[in-house]
Amino acid sequence: MNLIKILILIVSILFTPAVPGHAQEGNGPLPSIKFSATDRVLVLAPHPDDETIGVGGVLQQALKAGAAARVCLFTNGENNEFAFIVYEHRIVLKPKEFLRLGEVRRQESVEAMRVLGLHPEDVISLGYPDYGTMEVFLKYWGDTKPFRSMLSRVKKVPYPDALSPGAAYVGENILRDLEEVIAAFKPTKIFVSHPADVNRDHRALYLFTQIALWDLQSQGRIATPEIFPYIIHVPAWPFPRGYHPELPLSIPASLEKSGINWVEQHLDAVETGKKFDAILEYPSQIKYAPRYLVTFSRHDEIFGNFPPVVLERQMASDAELIWSEVGLSAPPKSRVKSTETEHFTQLAYARQGNYLVVRVVLKRAMDKELGMSVSLMGYSHKVPYGQMPKISLLVGLNGFHIKDKKRTLYSPDVLFLDKGKEMIFRVPLSLLGEPDYILSSAKTVVYDLTLDETAWRVLELP
Repeated sequence: MNLIKILILIVSILFTPAVPGHAQEGNGPLPSIKFSATDRVLVLAPHPDDETIGVGGVLQQALKAGAAARVCLFTNGENNEFAFIVYEHRIVLKPKEFLRLGEVRRQESVEAMRVLGLHPEDVISLGYPDYGTMEVFLKYWGDTKPFRSMLSRVKKVPYPDALSPGAAYVGENILRDLEEVIAAFKPTKIFVSHPADVNRDHRALYLFTQIALWDLQSQGRIATPEIFPYIIHVPAWPFPRGYHPELPLSIPASLEKSGINWVEQHLDAVETGKKFDAILEYPSQIKYAPRYLVTFSRHDEIFGNFPPVVLERQMASDAELIWSEVGLSAPPKSRVKSTETEHFTQLAYARQGNYLVVRVVLKRAMDKELGMSVSLMGYSHKVPYGQMPKISLLVGLNGFHIKDKKRTLYSPDVLFLDKGKEMIFRVPLSLLGEPDYILSSAKTVVYDLTLDETAWRVLELP
């Protein structure tokens, strides 16, 4: 590891720009997180390494305070083929080899957590499909066939050391495992991936966690924990790349005006250094991108969540509706375009009587190449989530369609108005299962390729 450390330091020095990035200005100091011996800290990581680069400093501070801590890996990250080509020095093609490399990544996480002060038994692996969990969340519930993983070609948890080996890749199993982990540990603080992260597994873990918490709280099985989402994947962030422990991470420029309530955790030199050492325990990823992972070893970590969008019932006419507009982040001043706002100008919601109304404004009108969809995932305390509708509203070359998971629906009560750049959707709440909450996002696509996706937001219907 010493040679890797030396190479990273050399590359960081050579490629550091003359003007470093700056922390957020004008808003004063951000609040921080306090830990005590009574805390129980659960870190939920989409892939092995996310728990270290996102929360490596916080884990050390929690342990210093005497808190209990545990890490849960959502996937084993087996589908990162480019990283494995660099790591293995050959092209990896056989499904079993992807699973073997997934086990390599899990073991790297165990070693990294050992550096930070945890024991191997503190790391739980769920083993669900890398780069497939969002598809499971949107479509694979109820009587659908299990999701098939892209490169490993399996349909069930293949790892013998996972929490539920052999569990089919369907939403009910993921939700059950997460609820089991949370209910058994009873965390006071949960650190989880962010709903604005551009990686789909990161978003999916946030969504599954939100559903699990609503279930457990409504059943009285846990007290309400504090939730601290951490963000990893944002275009052109963090900057500059490389090991710069003297710099802050700062808030991503594209999310400064998004409505997120941020907190900042300062790390001392020892904590930053130990986090750096833990990051070096991921050689399969560092060889692929030697300057990327160590970028997160700086003198702070940041966390923040969106407040829920509360939709009070209105009896107003269409012209008099009061819209709850969701803040869309601005693209960073960089050569790299933000996928957050490349096409969207506005996304807003209103509750009109017994209907949910959604307004989408695009920067250009739809055409034969550009399609768009809005996801509406309702949650009710009265109905198991697996039985709730999973609605997608799709607009494209073949017109307007409604889908519940993979099944096309026809509902004469759904209104769709296409005004060029502006589109209005009016959906009866009965179609969404009379929900207490709705998880919603919008995206633009070319055929099946996602171009632009807004952050997932929680809509609360009091």
